[in-house]
Amino acid sequence: MSPFYTRTGDGGSTGILGEDRLPKSHPRIETLGSLDEASAALGLARAFSHAAQVKAILLEVQRDLYALMTEIAATPENAKRFKTLGLPRLQWLESQVDSLSATIPIPTEFILPGDSLPGAALALARTIVRRAERRVAGLLDAGEIKNPVLLQYLNRLSSLCFTLELLENQSAGADTTLAKK
Repeated sequence: MSPFYTRTGDGGSTGILGEDRLPKSHPRIETLGSLDEASAALGLARAFSHAAQVKAILLEVQRDLYALMTEIAATPENAKRFKTLGLPRLQWLESQVDSLSATIPIPTEFILPGDSLPGAALALARTIVRRAERRVAGLLDAGEIKNPVLLQYLNRLSSLCFTLELLENQSAGADTTLAKK
């Protein structure tokens, strides 16, 4: 059986899709790490969720993030080969936000996370998605990646996380706590 380590990253670089290696401190690798964290946080929220619909949506989103990471990990020479996240997935995400937000009251003020365990996990996931969004914006600004849908997808994903947080709180019978008293 192979070990769970390769030792290839011991020198401070990591492989990307193609022949290239990048320093672990490179913005592309930092972005991949933020996306990986976002997927893990969404997995935590999926594990805590009691609603089959929420679990199914989060699983699809995690698969989308995998595709997004693949595109970001591709070298510029082979990026087109790995471009799989396009407008149809963005539209799917928007439709999820639209249909779910029609079923819950949307607060008109800032809220505090923590009204339910799955809701709190989704709030944490939302903040990590927002960090990943900022990292993707930096790669787009620097010309490292070319697909603007990646940024749009992450922007809508943070809205989905917020919507799902409210839905989970409502399902738990918890009132949403406003930031101001």
